[in-house]
Amino acid sequence: MDLKSEGDILKLISEDDWMMDILTTVKSLNLPDWWVCAGFVRSKIWDTLHGYSERTPIPDIDVIYFDDTNIDETEEKKLERKLISIYPNEPWSVKNEARMHIANNILPYFSSFDAISKFPETATALGVKLDAYDTLKLAAPHGVKDVLNLEVKPTSYFKKDKDRIAIYEERVLKKNWKSNWDKIQVQHIKTVLN
Repeated sequence: MDLKSEGDILKLISEDDWMMDILTTVKSLNLPDWWVCAGFVRSKIWDTLHGYSERTPIPDIDVIYFDDTNIDETEEKKLERKLISIYPNEPWSVKNEARMHIANNILPYFSSFDAISKFPETATALGVKLDAYDTLKLAAPHGVKDVLNLEVKPTSYFKKDKDRIAIYEERVLKKNWKSNWDKIQVQHIKTVLN
């Protein structure tokens, strides 16, 4: 399949029964401002662009939502257990983005979309969900050019600060995406900010 646009990505996901089952399962929780994001979306795109017939395993299925009325971490664990009871044997990870500023010692996010925009890499700053009418929606605050061009670059949020640059570089090393997808190109940030 030739991928050139957001529409192509949405079509690709809509034709993947497993991904649609995951999205339907998460939608059933009725979470506010929810998305399934990061590697769930990126890996599907990269697998397709590499011509893989088998899905590359992902370490987790990142489910995010935004609920500033209940930022208790135990609620996230409860939701993970619920997802496991509905769809077992999947690596569920649930995070309330209204709480993550505390965990990450940063300014609060305004929404899940805002949180996605501040993920480390543009190719990972993606989310999908089903809206109230079961229409598939894509969140791509930095667009889809980098993920479609197999380019790993830091988001503008991560380029602004030397500590975040270090986090980005550490993630790129740890994730070692090139071992699964050899066509990707990784941009390293060598500039040290004062």
